[in-house]
Amino acid sequence: MWSFGHRVLQELLRQPAVRSFSLSPVQCTVVVERWWQVPLSKEGCPPRLNPRRHRIYKLVEDSKHTPTEKMELILTQTVPKLGGRGDTVLVKKSVGRNKLLPQGLAVYPSPENKQMFAEELRLLREGRPEERAQTRTGLLTVEFLKNAKLKINRTTSDEFQLTKEVVCRQLEKQWGLIVPLHALNLPFEPIKELGDFWCEVTVNGLDTVRVPMSLLPYEDPSASYQKLLKARRKQQEASGLLEADEDSVGDAAEVEAGGDSVSGNNQTTQTAAPSETPDEK
Repeated sequence: MWSFGHRVLQELLRQPAVRSFSLSPVQCTVVVERWWQVPLSKEGCPPRLNPRRHRIYKLVEDSKHTPTEKMELILTQTVPKLGGRGDTVLVKKSVGRNKLLPQGLAVYPSPENKQMFAEELRLLREGRPEERAQTRTGLLTVEFLKNAKLKINRTTSDEFQLTKEVVCRQLEKQWGLIVPLHALNLPFEPIKELGDFWCEVTVNGLDTVRVPMSLLPYEDPSASYQKLLKARRKQQEASGLLEADEDSVGDAAEVEAGGDSVSGNNQTTQTAAPSETPDEK
């Protein structure tokens, strides 16, 4: 009995241990190369390795730290923070396989799909205006322009004029919005006087948005000029507070004067009341 159990135990020890993949660490591939080349040896003889020099290796590739490749997909619908229909995007494989592809939000970039979306984009650009639809970027631009106001400071030159070229440069400088000249309309051109105006911007030839615009006096962008402006604003605020205090003092004086007149009337009525009582008697 003891010999049978001992034999079974030996067979179990000889078998390779079953490894649990759920508990095992991630296996990575590391490619190394000898720093010193091994010299050639004669045929049929093993290479002669130096015990120290030929044990030095240099790292060639480590799969653990290599950047993971992303998946290329074509969107079939507008996805927030990614793009619109027909846009080619690069996303993580987990996002593409678990969200975009199962929900029908994207397809693989096969030659057939690329040709189909390219034809759709061409028709969208070259079709009739009533048949065309605004792109996702165009819709975002329209919403931005509806809530925006352009402020332009004139230069020191007396010959300064606000033209379409100037407005287009300011749109690109302040908002990063590239507007061609044919997509911009001014009420009258050129504008020389300071004040509030408006301009019309046409997005992709479909939607026209009226943007309020102000032409302001020249301001020196230097730090010394900005400090001077702050000092003037503080003085104006201080003078406004002083005027408000004077007005409050004057109102208080009027209230006190009114209180004295009321008290005097009360005294007269009190003195007049006893004089009437003897007449009645």
